[in-house]
Amino acid sequence: MKKLGIALLATAGLLGLAACGNGSDDPTTPTDQRTYAVITHASAGDAFWDRVKSGVERAGQDYGVTVTYAGDPDPSRQAQLIDNAVAQGVDGIVVSMANPDGLETSLRQAAQAGVPFVTINSGIERWQEFGAITHIGQSETIAGRSVGQRLQSEGWTNVLCVIHEAGNVGHEERCAAVREALGGKVENVQVDANDDAQVKATLKARLQGDPTIDGVLTLGAQYGVDAVGAVEESGSQAKVATFDLTEDVVEAVMAGQILFAVDQQPYAQGYLGITVLHLNDINGNDVGGGQPVYSGPAYVTAENAAGVLAWAKNGTR
Repeated sequence: MKKLGIALLATAGLLGLAACGNGSDDPTTPTDQRTYAVITHASAGDAFWDRVKSGVERAGQDYGVTVTYAGDPDPSRQAQLIDNAVAQGVDGIVVSMANPDGLETSLRQAAQAGVPFVTINSGIERWQEFGAITHIGQSETIAGRSVGQRLQSEGWTNVLCVIHEAGNVGHEERCAAVREALGGKVENVQVDANDDAQVKATLKARLQGDPTIDGVLTLGAQYGVDAVGAVEESGSQAKVATFDLTEDVVEAVMAGQILFAVDQQPYAQGYLGITVLHLNDINGNDVGGGQPVYSGPAYVTAENAAGVLAWAKNGTR
C-alpha cells in the first residue's frame, strides 16, 4: 500500500471540493469535468473522518477532478445521499457501508444506472455482492485477531472493547475477533460518539465498578484519549490501546499513556477510493483483481511514534 501512495475521503456535512487540471493537451491529463461523490456514515466531528477528508482534498487536487462529500450515520439518510448523487449524474461514488442492508437498494440502483462505485472502510464482506469495483480498508477480523494476539502477549485478561457507532457491524466484528484471539474476557461497551464527556464518564464508572479490568481498547482515536482520562480519574491500573490516530494519540503513545494505536490509514482509504474510480475512468483499469485492497492494520508504538507525529499534526495520519 505504501507504494501506491497516500489517500483520500471525508467527514460529516456537505462539502464541495474542486481542482483544475494543468492545461496539458495530453488526453490522459485529468480535467475538472469529472465529478465523484464521496458518501460516508461519518458523524460530525469524528477525527477519523477528518483524515479521510484530507485524502479527499489531496486526490481532488492531484487528479484535477471535482469531489463532493456528504456523510450521515443514519443508513436511510445515507442511502438518500447515494440516490441524489446518481440523479445528479456523477461519474462515480466512493461509499462506506457500516450498515450494508440499509444501502443495498440504493447501491444496486447505482450499478444499474451505470455509476461505478468503490467501498471503503466498512463493507469488506459484501462489496462484491453489491457490484463495487473493489473495497479499500482493513479486514476487521484480521485486525481484531492481530490486536487480540498482541494484547495476550501483554498479559491483558479482562478488557473493555469500546464501540462508538451503534449498529456498525464492523465494530462488532472487530471486538469479536479480539475476543477470539485474546482468550480472556472482552466485554463490549457502547458509548456516544458525539459526547466525549459521556465516553469518559461511562468508562470511569466501569473501571471503578470492576478493579479486575486490566485493559481498555477503543475503536476510535479520540475515545482512546477519553479512556486515558477515565483510567487516571478512576485510579485504575488498566492499560489503554486504541484503533486509529490523531496527534493527541501519537503523543500519548510517546508518553506511555497508550500502549499502541492501530492505524487503518483513513487518508489512504479516501485517496485510493478516488484513485480507483479515476483510473477506471481514464484507462479502464479495475484495481484489486477481485480482492480487497488492504490499508491496514499498521501499528504505531513507542518505537515509531516520533516518526509519525509530523504527519499526524498535518492531519494525514
